[in-house]
Amino acid sequence: MITTRPHSETIIARIRREPKFARALYAEAVNSFLDGETAVGLSMLRDLVNAQISFKELARQTGLGEKSLHRMLGRNGNPTANNLAAILRSIAEDLRVKPRVQVGAA
Repeated sequence: MITTRPHSETIIARIRREPKFARALYAEAVNSFLDGETAVGLSMLRDLVNAQISFKELARQTGLGEKSLHRMLGRNGNPTANNLAAILRSIAEDLRVKPRVQVGAA
């Protein structure tokens, strides 16, 4: 019998193993939000938090409640713009990335 790991476990292991992948996933999460794919972006951020920071540490860094963060980054999460900005900033600091916007022709 073939046994497999859940997709999220595989992603979390790769985030921990490859900092370049973690940074690319962060960028893709931000792009997902900009493209209106909120659930996809939240899922990516959740994987990054689980792999890199932990919800407890994210709560400490953002000043938001740990349970609230779980709800915000959950499947049906709906964080406010302020809360999402705080989450993105904390993850960026943890990954040591400095987000920048690049505008291209549509």
